[in-house]
Amino acid sequence: MTTYKSTHHTARKIVIKLGGSTLEGLNEAFFLNFKALQEQGYSVIITHGGGPAINRELAARRIESYTLNGMRVTSADAIGIVKSTLIGQVNPALVHELNAAGITAVGLNGFDGLLLESTFLDEATYGYVGEVQKINTGLLDSLVAAGIVPVIACIGATTNGQALNINGDIVASEVALAVGAESLVLVTDVAGIRIDGHYQKEVSKQQIDEWIAEEHIYGGMIPKVQGAIACLEAGIPSVQIVNDSLTGTTILKELLVK
Repeated sequence: MTTYKSTHHTARKIVIKLGGSTLEGLNEAFFLNFKALQEQGYSVIITHGGGPAINRELAARRIESYTLNGMRVTSADAIGIVKSTLIGQVNPALVHELNAAGITAVGLNGFDGLLLESTFLDEATYGYVGEVQKINTGLLDSLVAAGIVPVIACIGATTNGQALNINGDIVASEVALAVGAESLVLVTDVAGIRIDGHYQKEVSKQQIDEWIAEEHIYGGMIPKVQGAIACLEAGIPSVQIVNDSLTGTTILKELLVK
């Protein structure tokens, strides 16, 4: 993960990452809670992936796709589909939903103002998958200062204009770190971390490390929790993994003894 020396910690910012089926249609509770955050003085930045839509488009074109360590291995054939789906379908649909709910929002991706300057993560292993090297925080600060919600699709761009697919949870973590967010909220299909059939309200880094080693946490949840821990260690006070009613698990560096 990129190391940032942010000067933005005085502003009250929250980064919300939307993923999974939540992108197929947000519920009324989400918009009410979102507006409540704004009324409390928070500036909100949204990042999003688009797994279900991408899967449908790849399947329609008979392009094989699989994940490795929670990352979508992205071939030369697949990157164009990922880019066009996120930028051309998922992002404008989400922006429309927000605007229709009375929330002023604008769609962005890594190419806009070189917002997410990226390089290949490991081309031999993952193909056209990127890691963020630099974030144009000035662009984001200008938008939130004007009362506009940036809605960022997780497509990075190299300095020579190559699109790269970036895991949505990692983009959210990087943006939260770069802008000095007070909280990172990962909205997903499930109400947090579930261990032995039970959702956890609060968990620590040590517990997460043990659960990953024991394979209780696996697949796409791994980059979620690892990104959350990296944010905590970098100074983001609160990271939550929640469902679309904003209920779920709070991840802490250490659990307080009660």
